[in-house]
Amino acid sequence: MIKSVNNYPVSQLFDIEAGVVYAIPRYQREYTWGKNQWESLFDDVMENDPGYFLGSIICINQSTDALSVQKLELVDGQQRLTTLSLLFAAVYHTLKSHETNLDDEQRVELINLKRKLVLKKGDDQIRLIPQIQNNNHNDYRAVLAETGVISAFDMPAYAGNRKIFRAYRYFQHRIEEMADGQDNRLGTITEFLDKVSHACLVKIEVDSHADAYTLFESLNNRGMPLTAIDLIKNKLLARLESIEPGKVDHYFDHWNRLLGYLGDDYSIQERFFRQYYNAFKDELKEVHQVPVATRSNLIQIFEKLINHDAKDCLQKVSAAGRLYALILSHNQDDAYNGLEKPLKALERIQGAPSYLLMLYLLVKKEVLQIDGVHLAEIVSLLVRFFVRRNLTDTPPTRDLTRLFMTIIDKLNGLSGDRILNAIQGQLVANSAADESFQRKLEGPIYEDNSGVTRFILCALTEQAMTKETWVDLWRFENKQFVWTIEHIFPQSTNIPQSWVTMIAAGDEQKAKEVQQTHVHKLGNLTISGFNSALGNKSFHEKRDRTDRQGRSVGYKNGLKLNEDLSRAETWCVAQIDDRTKKLVDQVKQLFKLEGGVA
Repeated sequence: MIKSVNNYPVSQLFDIEAGVVYAIPRYQREYTWGKNQWESLFDDVMENDPGYFLGSIICINQSTDALSVQKLELVDGQQRLTTLSLLFAAVYHTLKSHETNLDDEQRVELINLKRKLVLKKGDDQIRLIPQIQNNNHNDYRAVLAETGVISAFDMPAYAGNRKIFRAYRYFQHRIEEMADGQDNRLGTITEFLDKVSHACLVKIEVDSHADAYTLFESLNNRGMPLTAIDLIKNKLLARLESIEPGKVDHYFDHWNRLLGYLGDDYSIQERFFRQYYNAFKDELKEVHQVPVATRSNLIQIFEKLINHDAKDCLQKVSAAGRLYALILSHNQDDAYNGLEKPLKALERIQGAPSYLLMLYLLVKKEVLQIDGVHLAEIVSLLVRFFVRRNLTDTPPTRDLTRLFMTIIDKLNGLSGDRILNAIQGQLVANSAADESFQRKLEGPIYEDNSGVTRFILCALTEQAMTKETWVDLWRFENKQFVWTIEHIFPQSTNIPQSWVTMIAAGDEQKAKEVQQTHVHKLGNLTISGFNSALGNKSFHEKRDRTDRQGRSVGYKNGLKLNEDLSRAETWCVAQIDDRTKKLVDQVKQLFKLEGGVA
């Protein structure tokens, strides 16, 4: 039975006067959110108005004593609430380190922030209690101890390599970056804290686990509420019906063709409408002008465009949608032969922020006097840019939309090769330096960004293929990749004895230390089509494995990336370091931005 459903600001969920504790059950999965989720939460709060909706949490409330601490079992939303707590901890640490410069109001805010993390009546009684898997509980207490929120707590071994501390460090970096260069640094931070506190979560309380399960089923089977795209459609069709009564079916078909171009994924539909305005902002400013289209102002923008000229709006958006489908690989056009492969690479490297530039170039192709060769070279540049960007976070995600809008502005008055050169110049100027790129390549690259890592390994492998030896490394079967990343020295918690012997001469503690420092390095990674079959097997079993027909499916599978592994007799730290250095050099050459356009 549902006890209550309420929409609360975050500050009320962490009410400093309330004795409420959120405990994550032991059976829940460990903390798994990574950089993409941390970045989205931080940017969404920054970029949207106060009161931004962050989602929902479900708690089991079996407390009966209203006067005692109310311990709620957090059965859904633990990733979100843990992340918010780590964000609060990072803000607290930053403000605490400048305590002597705080004014009276900011000092009160600092005290209140501490009480969001620990209960008022017990400085060691933490408000969020993570589960114990993968050291989550101990790592979280160590974060709070480092901030000074609770008393001293021994730092768990290798805590800095795990998600709890990495999230905390990420938020520390973003907060410092946000305040850097501001005249009122502390004011900027407290204003951001206020936006976090006013963001909203729906809190659902139930009596039992059975009720929680029933609720999950109900929520998963219930239809989605109206979206921004639904509201834009309704506004558009209502306007067209008022202009041309009786023709609404014609325009409804037109609208459905547009959605057919974009596909069923709502996030892609919404992104298209935002990118459409951002790409053609200069042309649309006479109708409505905002600095950039966001989720918050999207409906407002299109209301203005529809009210100005509904038919023109539908016609132009539909024409752009047809070309956007080309970018999405939803259709093909003989006029753009040669673009399919590079555009697919751009999608795989998560280069969607640049789609607004590509949309502009495709719509304006004739005016800009660019052809398919120009477009293919531009996409290749964007792919290389995003390999570097997505690994180094330079420029930050929040700046990408404005970067590509700026590039469009820089193209004014240019044509042909000058378009290509201008884009390359802007990408080089805004990309991470080679030194930063190299440092990331040399580090725990898989842990930092497994998606970029897979793209890089596939690119290294593909460049050595010929038409006769071509293998589709991106093939999907049963909703997963056939070819996947393989850790040569395994990443499993229980290191097999054969690997303890090989990597650390039988010293289990040393093997664990090597695993912490080297397992996610580029040199310890390869591609295998039988990852689940290899797993924790010994090095020689991985190297020599064959299938039932006697074909090599281990490291002797014929991929150039595995050539050195196929000849190796052992695997040790020095070999991981040497292979890392070799592969880093190849990656730097493959994804360089400066010099001649590839």
